[in-house]
Amino acid sequence: MKLFTMIFLSIFLGKSCEGQTKNDLKTAVLEYTANTRGFYQKITIQDQMVTISKDRSGNGKAIATKISEKDWKELVGYFETIELKSLPTLKAPTQKRIVDAAAFADLKVTYKDKKYQTAAFDHGYPPEAIKKIVDKINSFAKNK
Repeated sequence: MKLFTMIFLSIFLGKSCEGQTKNDLKTAVLEYTANTRGFYQKITIQDQMVTISKDRSGNGKAIATKISEKDWKELVGYFETIELKSLPTLKAPTQKRIVDAAAFADLKVTYKDKKYQTAAFDHGYPPEAIKKIVDKINSFAKNK
């Protein structure tokens, strides 16, 4: 009986801890911003909706659309693998933005009432740890 109880508790506790380690995109807000003097783009993802704004002042009309189920599942998979606490320490792989060869970009994540933000990196050249999710986020703007 003790053996059965130990096996049951091991499985039960193992499963509950496993579910707590993954980030939940449904309760998060992702904001990707890229800008230079003549270019501005902000892509916000929240609750299976993507909003794209190209007006820096906020006066222009932002375009909001629903994310397809396939794209949402892909985003969820990428988001679950991100270590949010490490976002501020990620290093940009290139420095093109310094000589105006690329737009400045960053990724902000609001999750469980905490804000996480990357350091600036080149638009189109994100740090490797977030490359898949940033590329997916940018794919929504390419379709518009």
